[in-house]
Amino acid sequence: MSTLHIALLQIAPTGSLEGNLQKGLSACRRAKELGADIALFPECWSNGYHIYDRPAGDWKAEAIPGDGPFISAFGALAGELDMAIAVSLLEQWEDHPRDSVILFDRHGQRQFTYAKVHTCDFDVEREMTAGEEFFVTGLDTAAGVVKVGAMVCYDREFPESARLLMLQGAELILVPNACPMEINRLSQLRGRAFENMVAIATANYPAAVPDCNGHSTLFDGVAYLPNLPGSRDTCLLEASEEEGVFVATLDLDMLRSYRSEEVHGNAFRRPRLYHQLISEAVEPPFLREGRRA
Repeated sequence: MSTLHIALLQIAPTGSLEGNLQKGLSACRRAKELGADIALFPECWSNGYHIYDRPAGDWKAEAIPGDGPFISAFGALAGELDMAIAVSLLEQWEDHPRDSVILFDRHGQRQFTYAKVHTCDFDVEREMTAGEEFFVTGLDTAAGVVKVGAMVCYDREFPESARLLMLQGAELILVPNACPMEINRLSQLRGRAFENMVAIATANYPAAVPDCNGHSTLFDGVAYLPNLPGSRDTCLLEASEEEGVFVATLDLDMLRSYRSEEVHGNAFRRPRLYHQLISEAVEPPFLREGRRA
């Protein structure tokens, strides 16, 4: 059986960049001890997603370069541990920072930098630069090459995010997160995994962090198996509210077999009928201030 072990780093920030660096490195080492092939951080780990209830200038000043020493340390550790690391950061970017995740492979090589496309423009994230593209890479792992993409938190609420990643071949989507993962948000992840036949791993902050509650998850998207009379639970792991490193195991053989036979994903879509999906027109009742093109 070909399996992939994914560590969800449900850990609380320390209040400083250096503290987050050291705690993050330690969490990655713990993930490796637990047998992980990939370690995934929650959203904006570099500053703990501390952007609310403070002046924008203060948190913008905490943005760091995507090729600076903080990020480079995780790239070096990925090579040392022979384990992929998806580390998140508030990234320096022109006039306004980005909410980004950088994926290093187990050799310490950068595979992509993804910036959050759907920023929460109804709130302080309007002060960020939104990403413009989704990425999928062939990630070399101990279980072979796995097609991996990423989205960040609020991206989850738009079916197009996971759909575009699926169309690029993603088998696994990594999701750094920072919000309360209640039944409806968990249902969004379950739905994105089901409709695209992809696995979705989400790392959230624990309940000790304001406006967060843990419940990091892995959904594998495999709803039906030949030996089962009905559908199965696609949730392989849902963490508690507590801080910790939680490792879930993804059966790649089962996922790939399911993707080659079932009816979801791109099997029976009719894209020529979907032209309205790319219209930029917005009509009532969906008119909102702050929406960006």
